[in-house]
Amino acid sequence: MGNAFPRDIPELWVFRKEVLMDVQTSQSYEVSDPTRWYVLFFACVGLFMTVLDSTIVNVALPMLGADLGFSESSLVWVVNGYMVPFSGFLPLSGRLGDYYGYRRVFLLGVGLFCVASLGCGLASSATMLVSARVVQGIAAAVISAVSVPFAMRQFRVTSERARALGVLGCVSGAGSSIGLVLGGILTTDISWRWIFLVNIPLGLLVFAFRSAFRTVGYGRRTRRLDIGGAVTITTALLLAVFSILGLAESGWRSVRVLLPMGIGIPCLFLFLAFEARACEPVLPVGLFRVGNFSAGVLIGALWTAAQLAWFFLCTLYLQRVLLYSPLQVGLAFLPSNLLLAVLLLKVSASLIQRYGIRWPLVLGLLLIAAGLALFSRAPVNGTFLVDVLPPMVLLGLGCGVASGPFLLAALAGIRDMDYGVAFGVLKSCTVMGAALSLAILASMTATHTRRLLDETVSLPAALNSGYHLAFGVSAAMTCVAAVIALKFLRFDKGKESETA
Repeated sequence: MGNAFPRDIPELWVFRKEVLMDVQTSQSYEVSDPTRWYVLFFACVGLFMTVLDSTIVNVALPMLGADLGFSESSLVWVVNGYMVPFSGFLPLSGRLGDYYGYRRVFLLGVGLFCVASLGCGLASSATMLVSARVVQGIAAAVISAVSVPFAMRQFRVTSERARALGVLGCVSGAGSSIGLVLGGILTTDISWRWIFLVNIPLGLLVFAFRSAFRTVGYGRRTRRLDIGGAVTITTALLLAVFSILGLAESGWRSVRVLLPMGIGIPCLFLFLAFEARACEPVLPVGLFRVGNFSAGVLIGALWTAAQLAWFFLCTLYLQRVLLYSPLQVGLAFLPSNLLLAVLLLKVSASLIQRYGIRWPLVLGLLLIAAGLALFSRAPVNGTFLVDVLPPMVLLGLGCGVASGPFLLAALAGIRDMDYGVAFGVLKSCTVMGAALSLAILASMTATHTRRLLDETVSLPAALNSGYHLAFGVSAAMTCVAAVIALKFLRFDKGKESETA
């Protein structure tokens, strides 16, 4: 074991101490036990379903909107109906996994997701589809919040944990790209309904082989869920996301933004009051004092915002400026996702073993910033090889290098009993930060584009200039994340004793 945790990389001693603590508390496992790889595989299947469904629907919106009678303004709820509950239910879902066992909660989420997908595929009205999408969002929050802790708790050796994180990150990246390509194929050649029905075989696969990981993932014996805290924090998060989404559509002075905010802030104070008295709080506020968790939340919010801007803005640039088809857009993202997969599966663990966590994370963030900066200079008549491929390569490199170190740094020192809620809070904060940033970027882009159109600039040029501005701001945000990683992530001797 000594060779696996070299003394000249302090970060890795955190995880060596975690192994020793687990052995002392009778929570050790056999390293040769193949069950952990089954768990990783099925966690990847569940995660793939949620990521696929978040992107596959985008290319089908015009067709399903026409079939089900959506108005132009209500069509956005096909997306928001999924995103709002997904963001709001993440912390509660993670805590349910901590309390009742990751395996049990994971299977519940997969089953609910399949039922909701069937409802979406068979929907005969706009109301039915949006209602099923809301259930899908809740189920996706359950799967996302517990799938990573479910898998990660089976891997105690740092090299294996980094490799497992690489596999999970690869699945997330692949799901986004495959979603665009598959969505275009299914919508064009078969029916938009199959973008939802395609989830059902994947869910059935999980249930067919659930006995392969029946001995893992059971929760703690004490099951006193903090109901008051769960209700208030979930309500506050739901209203916060709803308010952020309204910001992009209506502006910050609208009732759509101010009313949810006015209700959500008192809910947040009620939540803090509940947590101060709860014996087992649904969200321990002490998490933000553990290790690098607070810095990880800030880095994650900025980085996820930049990634979402890359995916969203680049899709718009390719479709509206370069006039790519939906299928061509999906194929344009393939090089970065293939590079991301290779780095996560083959290189990330070695980089962490050799250089620790901080420096690969900083390098990856800077590569992402460089890729976004290149996109901020892409011309109206750009070509794929010169103007699209190079920044895509940089973004794939950056995400592949940074993904594993980021999660290892943010979750270092979190107790096993709090791992699910910590991951749920981390993911919820990053999603909300990304949604807020994207709302601001979208508003900024639209304002800039309108101003140029008023000056009689052509539509492609005005759109491209607006995208340039948003890409530049995203690059700056990623640089800020790199500075936070460099200055505030700490793995000195004193911190090791705390995080262990």
